[in-house]
Amino acid sequence: MFLLNMILPQPPTITHQSPKDFIIDPREDIVIHCEAKGKPHPSFSWTRNGTHLDIDKDPKVLMKPRSGTLVLDISGGERAEEYEGVYQCSAHNELGTAVSNSIILRQSRSPLWSKERISPIIAQKGQSLILHCRPPAGLPPPIIFWMDNNFQRLPQSRRVSQALNGDLYFSNIQPEDSRSDYICYARFPHTQTIQQKQPISVRVISLTVIVSDNPVDEREPVFMVPSESVSSTVVLRGEILEMECIGLCLAVMSLIEIPSGRASFLNFSKTLRITDVSEADAGEYRCIANNHHGSVHHTIRVTVNAAPYWISAPRNLVLAPGEMGIITCRAAGHPKPSIRWLMNGLPIENAPRDPSRSVEGDTLIFSEVQTGSSAVYQCNASNEYGYLLSNAFVNVLAEPPRVLTLPNTLYGGLHDGIVFTRFKDSMLEGNAYVFHENGTLEIHMSHPSNSGKYTCVARNSLGLSENHVYLEVKEPTRILRPPEYREVQRSRDVVFECKAKHDPSLVPSMTWLKDDGELPDDERFRVDSDSLTITDVTESDAGTYTCIINTTLDQDSASAQLTVVEALPTPAVIYEQPGAPTDLELTDLVARSVQLTWTPGEEHNSRIKKFLIQYEDALHQSGVWHNLTEVPGTKTTAHLKLSPYVHYSFRVLALNNVGFSRPSMPSRQYRTSPAAPDENPTEVKGHGTEHNNLVITWKPLTPQQANGPGLQYKVMWRQQGIETYWTSVSVANVSKFVVSGTPTFVPYEVMVQALNDYGPGPKPGAVIGYSGEDFPSAAPGDVRVLVLNSTLAEVRWSPVPLESVRGRLQGYKVPLSSHHGQKTHYFPHTMLCVCVPVPSAPSFFKVSTFDLDSLMLEWGPPYERNGRLTGYTFKYQTVNSKNDLGLLEELDLPSNQSSFTLHNLPHSTRYKFYISARTQRGAGPMLTEEAVTVLDRAMVSPQVDIATQGWFIGLMSAIALLILILLIICFIKRNKGGKYPVKEKEDAHGDPEIQPMKEDDITFGEYR
Repeated sequence: MFLLNMILPQPPTITHQSPKDFIIDPREDIVIHCEAKGKPHPSFSWTRNGTHLDIDKDPKVLMKPRSGTLVLDISGGERAEEYEGVYQCSAHNELGTAVSNSIILRQSRSPLWSKERISPIIAQKGQSLILHCRPPAGLPPPIIFWMDNNFQRLPQSRRVSQALNGDLYFSNIQPEDSRSDYICYARFPHTQTIQQKQPISVRVISLTVIVSDNPVDEREPVFMVPSESVSSTVVLRGEILEMECIGLCLAVMSLIEIPSGRASFLNFSKTLRITDVSEADAGEYRCIANNHHGSVHHTIRVTVNAAPYWISAPRNLVLAPGEMGIITCRAAGHPKPSIRWLMNGLPIENAPRDPSRSVEGDTLIFSEVQTGSSAVYQCNASNEYGYLLSNAFVNVLAEPPRVLTLPNTLYGGLHDGIVFTRFKDSMLEGNAYVFHENGTLEIHMSHPSNSGKYTCVARNSLGLSENHVYLEVKEPTRILRPPEYREVQRSRDVVFECKAKHDPSLVPSMTWLKDDGELPDDERFRVDSDSLTITDVTESDAGTYTCIINTTLDQDSASAQLTVVEALPTPAVIYEQPGAPTDLELTDLVARSVQLTWTPGEEHNSRIKKFLIQYEDALHQSGVWHNLTEVPGTKTTAHLKLSPYVHYSFRVLALNNVGFSRPSMPSRQYRTSPAAPDENPTEVKGHGTEHNNLVITWKPLTPQQANGPGLQYKVMWRQQGIETYWTSVSVANVSKFVVSGTPTFVPYEVMVQALNDYGPGPKPGAVIGYSGEDFPSAAPGDVRVLVLNSTLAEVRWSPVPLESVRGRLQGYKVPLSSHHGQKTHYFPHTMLCVCVPVPSAPSFFKVSTFDLDSLMLEWGPPYERNGRLTGYTFKYQTVNSKNDLGLLEELDLPSNQSSFTLHNLPHSTRYKFYISARTQRGAGPMLTEEAVTVLDRAMVSPQVDIATQGWFIGLMSAIALLILILLIICFIKRNKGGKYPVKEKEDAHGDPEIQPMKEDDITFGEYR
């Protein structure tokens, strides 16, 4: 390309220019750039406000040599505003004129705030408040922020936030908001100056008198900004669109249907920002504020217009005499831009007429061009929002071709064709050859048969040029037997092999490296033609050995590890766990990864198999170490993938055949920056607990998955097939949200998206859930009963309409009534077969004594006869002391009998009795009893030993305790000379027949 510029003529091309809207700092010299290239080198001129700028008349205006860049010297006190205006640069040579954009030069302005006296503001707790900023108009507009007297930013929250116009909004002011230094600052970015408004004093009071029926947090939400229900805005394609909704009260803000990827929520979800706006972003946006008292929404109608942008910008055209070509200038925008052509800076309609040129809208058509047709054409595409200006030259050349050996590019006035030949002018063809447009020949998978002489031939009507290339293809150099891992005892010898193949015409050389450096200068290291031998190995010889085979064309390499273990005097080798790794170092610190390196500890006669890398998160789980990854024992470095918003510390453990080493000392802490979540909650479900609600549940993210502070969940739902827009709400770090007021049992599409202070997670997938169920509103009809036989009947009915089910149809409840009672069955179908069962067991069964050798049995009829009773089945058998059963006797008793007596039974014999009721369907369940005959009585089982019963033991213990207490009392009375109660009673009655004995002989008196 350099050779082309030095030899061939070329019209001017603008290579660098100042921006269209050029705002300058009035404290510095003004530099307006205009650089261009061409052959011959172009000259430059300027216009200001459409009039030629005579640089020589103003000594403060200079133009750089061989450049069109203007330097306006205002260091002497000149006012920059005197040089404001619209500048345009022209670069011309004998082939044409190129022009720059129209550069609007304006000085930046950072005016002071007007002096004002701001009265202190007294606000009632719970009310809304707006602190107006109203900064002075600057160029460019200032950046607004609120701080205090100590230049500390004022904290903002869902309750306190700054609007896009710079005002500070309090949706629910509290006593802690009282302060005297609310200061609005305006920073003018171009001059880096900051202006401040007078401090605003705010005092919040709490009134004991109730001035409103509802406290602020008990009212329906209302928007502070915007005030109307519908607003509209216009934004240009490619710009940033910002929309805001600031609600009164503690309301949850959400937006419906936002573009993914380029959209983000700011200012605690009160502001929606969409970057790189496109026409697809036009439409209606709704922001919603809701709480448990209600909701309010605002609709923003967005119109997207577009300044002109290129679809196909004009491109330079190089033609030979007699050729044809076109220059296309296609631009889009809204409104549609108009296309205007210029030639050498003049409107094309005023340019000299050229019969080879015609204009058709956005296309210039050239046919049968001549050498004098070279020129620079400008295309101007403009609408009310801006313009595009592009230069494209037509260069008509009549030059013979030239072949440039580096990089084999053809330059010539006539590009009729390039031909490659080989040997005796035979044309190259076939899939093995790839011909590039610039004349380069590419051969895939070269082979020795491709060796030879290649000729590149370029020709046109003015001449011919050739270039010869000699190609010789060699066999590649490859290592056939690379060195292998070796573990050797100290003082032994070790050999690494390295056998390779190469082209016979090339002379190879073998080089050995240890740990990527030269081999030690030690006679123990011997390098042969295809091997490396190390004798009398020591611990310092351990490391990585690399074999490199070099030729003049290529090379190949392979590496192997050498491990030196302790030589033991006896075969009984004692292996130990490896020593702890040391010297942990973190490098290549980026947002999501880090490089960790370490020094291995002692192997203790057993090769390290792998390293285990663990991490601690001091932010979320301090003191808990988690496994992160493993690397082979031959490596001492690892590239670790990290998560955002984690305070990492790392440690390394080594593993050999004995076990793990002690952990290394922790690395220095590395704190990854927060980011938006990478994933959304799982196990998202929707179900109803009431007939008019939908409960949305999900599995929350862990602190490590949150990726940043302020984790919230955006819960979205819409009725499937009915609603087009999603309704959404952002909730705190919980796992459930209840949607009230839903229709009964209808399907909903549900999504839950994670978001934090740094943005939303990926777009979630929708799951289907149903709102709550209600009782069915209709009962089955057309109930029919068909008796099939004496024990089977069929019940049929018509199903209810699906819309009346109002839930998932689980089945039909079928109560069955008979003279024995009522039963209820549940069936999922519309038919039921009723089977009549056998009777239930007798209502009671007891055995009692009738005589010394007889037992009487009594029973009651079953509660559920389930048909007509045909009788009772009665069975009995003896039971011996080992609980072995004797021969079973069976009797059939009529249905009207309720007692039976067994006579002539042996005494002291245990019997087991069975009884069951019977119908034609069969016998029902049995009742059992046991009894024992004795000489004078029969004891109905269960037989128990009274001496072992708890109540008997307790009774005997109580009697013994009472006797003991009485003895103690009497002993005390005797010692005191008193009288026991019986003696006192006898003395009171004075019965002469009672003769007490001497107290020295006995304790108790006696009755005669």
